[in-house]
Amino acid sequence: MESILDTHRKARTINLDDGKYGTIAEIGAGQETARWFFQVGGAAGTIAKAMSAYDMTFSDSIYGSCKRYVSRERLQAMLKHEYRLVNERLQKKRGDSSAFFAFANTVATHSFVRQQAGHGWLGIRFQTRSGEEASQIDVHVCLRGQESLQDQETLGILGVNLIFGALYLHEKPEALIRSLLDQLSSELLEIDMIDFSGPAFSDIDNRLMALRLVQYGLSSAAMFQADGNVVQPADALYKKAVLVERSRFRPPTHLNMNLLDSAHAAFGKEPDVNPDDVIVLSEMTLHNLVEGEEIDVEDYLHRAEILCALGKHVMISDCGAFYRLAEYLFRYTQCPVGIVLGVPTLEQVFDEKYYESLEGGILESFGRMFRNDLRLYAGPALGKDDNDLVTVHNLSIPSHLKHLYLYLLENGYIRELSDIRREYLSIFSHSVLEKIRQGDDSWIDMVPGAVAEIIRKKRLFQCES
Repeated sequence: MESILDTHRKARTINLDDGKYGTIAEIGAGQETARWFFQVGGAAGTIAKAMSAYDMTFSDSIYGSCKRYVSRERLQAMLKHEYRLVNERLQKKRGDSSAFFAFANTVATHSFVRQQAGHGWLGIRFQTRSGEEASQIDVHVCLRGQESLQDQETLGILGVNLIFGALYLHEKPEALIRSLLDQLSSELLEIDMIDFSGPAFSDIDNRLMALRLVQYGLSSAAMFQADGNVVQPADALYKKAVLVERSRFRPPTHLNMNLLDSAHAAFGKEPDVNPDDVIVLSEMTLHNLVEGEEIDVEDYLHRAEILCALGKHVMISDCGAFYRLAEYLFRYTQCPVGIVLGVPTLEQVFDEKYYESLEGGILESFGRMFRNDLRLYAGPALGKDDNDLVTVHNLSIPSHLKHLYLYLLENGYIRELSDIRREYLSIFSHSVLEKIRQGDDSWIDMVPGAVAEIIRKKRLFQCES
C-alpha cells in the first residue's frame, strides 16, 4: 500500500525537484495553491511566476474575452497562454534541464448572497520530461464548504494534489485520481469530471477514468454523450428537461427502448416541456450490484458503448434510491424531470425497506423526490398468467400506502405508458444474458439489431458468435 504524503510534503517535494519548473495562475479564490509552495520554502526552485487577474478587464486583456469566467473555455485559455509563456521565456535557459508546467484554476467559492455552492475548473499542462510535447489534465470540482474560506482551503490542497499527481503519478492515472482527495474528503468537494490528454495519457480511456471517479467516491455520477465523450453534468443538463430510464441494460432490450421511446413522446407533449430542450439519459447505478459483488468497470463501459451506439446519452451513478437520483438531477436543472420505469420497479419504489435509513421513512423519500417538478412514467407488465396486464391502475400496493399512491397517481406524479408493445413485455435482460451465455441464438430477436451486432462483433457478455 502506497503511503500518502501530506500537502506540506508534496509541495516541498516539488520545490526540491530541480527538474520541474512552471507557473501558477489562479482566478476567483486567491493564491491558495501558490501559497502552499511559498509557505513550505524553496518555491524559487519551482515557481517562475504566480499571478491572479481578478478584474474582468485585466483577465480579458491577458486571456481574451469569454462568455463565462468560471468555465472550461477560460481554463483552456489560461493554460494555453501560461504554458506558451514559460516555454518562450525559459526554453533557452532551462529547456534542456527542466520539464515545464503551467497550472491554472478559475473558481467561484460559496456565495451567501446567491445561496450558491462553489465550483470551478482546475488544470495543468505539463511535460513528463524536458523537450516533450505537453500533456494535460482538466478537472471540474463542485465545492461543498459552508463558507468561502473553507472552499479556499480545499482548493489550495486540491491544487497541490493535482500538480503532484500530474508530475509524479501520470503513469498510474487511477492512483492519481485517488490522490486528489489526499488530506480532503467527499464532504468538502465532488470532482464530477476529469479529462486526460496528450502523450502521457495516450492509452487512457477517459470514460473509464470518469467511472473511477464514481467508484472511488469522488463523484456521484459520470456522464457520456452519445458520441462516447465524457461531459460535465452541469453543462449537459443546464436548462434542460431531463428524461431518464434506469436499468441494468445488460444488454439493452426491445422493451428498454420501447419504454424510453414511449415516455419520450409523452414527455415532449407536456405543456411545460419544450421538446427541443429535452435530454434523454440511459442511467445505470452501481447500487444494482449484489452485496459483495465486485464492480466490473469494463462491463459497465461495454454497456455504455452499446447505448451510445443507439444514440443514447449515458449516466452511471451511485444514486441507489430514486429520490437521490432526482436530487442529483435537480442540482443542475430547474426544468421538469421524468423517470421511466416499469410497474415492477414502481412497486419496489413503494417498498418501505429501502427507506429504513431515513428518519422520515418513505414519506421523507417521497418529499425529497417529488418536491421539484418530477413525474414517473410507468409501463405495464404481464400478470402471473401472462394474459392480464398489471398497470398503474391495478398495481398491488400495501393497504396502508394506497391513499399515498392514489394521491400521486391522481395528481400526475405517476403517469401511465399505455402504448408499450405487448410482445416486448416478456423480454428481460437477465434472460437475454443467459441465452447469450448458453449459445441460444433466440436472444438476437430480443434486442435491437445494432445491439446484437455489437455484442456479436466484440463478443460481449461471453458471446461466442
